[in-house]
Amino acid sequence: MKNPESRPVLQWSAAMALSGTIGAVVLESGAAAPAVAFARCLVGGVLLVVWSLARGWFRDWRPTRRDLLLAVAGGLLLVGNWVLLFASYSLSSIGVSTVVYHTQPLILVGMAAVFLGEKVGRSHLTRAGVAFAGVVVISLSAQGDDGQPVRFAGIALALGAALLYAGASFIAKQLKHIRPHLLAAVQLTVGAIVLAPALIFTPLPSSAPGLLWLLLLGTVHTAVMYVLMYASIGKLPTTTVALLSYLYPVVAVVVDMLAFGHQLTWPEGLGMLAVLAAALAPQRAKPDTRNARPGVPSRASR
Repeated sequence: MKNPESRPVLQWSAAMALSGTIGAVVLESGAAAPAVAFARCLVGGVLLVVWSLARGWFRDWRPTRRDLLLAVAGGLLLVGNWVLLFASYSLSSIGVSTVVYHTQPLILVGMAAVFLGEKVGRSHLTRAGVAFAGVVVISLSAQGDDGQPVRFAGIALALGAALLYAGASFIAKQLKHIRPHLLAAVQLTVGAIVLAPALIFTPLPSSAPGLLWLLLLGTVHTAVMYVLMYASIGKLPTTTVALLSYLYPVVAVVVDMLAFGHQLTWPEGLGMLAVLAAALAPQRAKPDTRNARPGVPSRASR
């Protein structure tokens, strides 16, 4: 008998593997971070709007004012996170930035404690301490793709991106009743509008290869990737989703080493393992399924 989870596992794994190659596409485009984020919002947003229209999802959608305000706020945080993350790649490396960026699950728990009054257990504090130690080790020992020590600015931008992504995820939790495809389409549209003026200072690439890389980012690494994510996440156990999510940083590190010649030092490797282990460690808190709805992810789009 065929395993009903096999198809969702393949879909989610493919989405995470695609996420791991985003950094390479960004660098190959040669565009500045705001221009890359704008292109991703424009192309991905248009395709997701068309997809949602074709499926008839906009037909009966009647968002409240609160929903729209939260969706716009989440969109601003989402695109801001992309700008910071994309900018961090050239100041550190794809692998370093991606691993540091994966402190965001811990930040999200902290936000839930501050804004929702959720209790933070000793295990979470321990994991946060381990992740912070890992980031410090990476900052002091990692090398960039040029063989020089990574710049602290790159680490800071990746941490800033993690903070914004956690904020976008926090807002997404308040909008679980909205179909995620629609939410992503709205947020990408907001991002394209907000980032359009930045093209005056950071224009799109003038070369065909650069534009093609951005087109690839918007189609495959945004629209297709989101469809894969949303088609699978509601059909998989949370533990499976969490485990397979770490294909993202692993693939990013491998791509960084193979495509850009990044030399991984052993202290840097230990720091990366500390961050990933802290973020991946299972939480003991019992999940709250009272408001859960199958098929709706509790995290914002990558």
